[in-house]
Amino acid sequence: MDIAAYDLDTAESLYTTKRWLYVAFMCHQVIEKTLKAYWSAKRDDTPPFIHNHKRLAEGCGLYEQMSDEQKDFIDTISTFNIQARYPEYKDQLARILTERVCRQLIDSTKELQLWIKQRL
Repeated sequence: MDIAAYDLDTAESLYTTKRWLYVAFMCHQVIEKTLKAYWSAKRDDTPPFIHNHKRLAEGCGLYEQMSDEQKDFIDTISTFNIQARYPEYKDQLARILTERVCRQLIDSTKELQLWIKQRL
């Protein structure tokens, strides 16, 4: 959870410097690490080495508790892990990730992270 908090601070810093691509990537990291922390707290096994938020949420029993809006958000944020890493996607993301969109990503990340933490 400490690393997820650090990543959220990093997303905010990147937002102030208008590095939209990496704001999205860090939001992805925050949710992934928060889900893995929840998994570790609730299960006896190690979370899998995957980046798919839906599969992580399903595996630790959170997915069934999520609202449709939260499910849509994790589907969206999961894509930024792949797209932020590969140059062929960066131009496409640059057209999508605006200041407004990145603010919404950060705010939604904070809300989902808090929701998960409240279930610990």
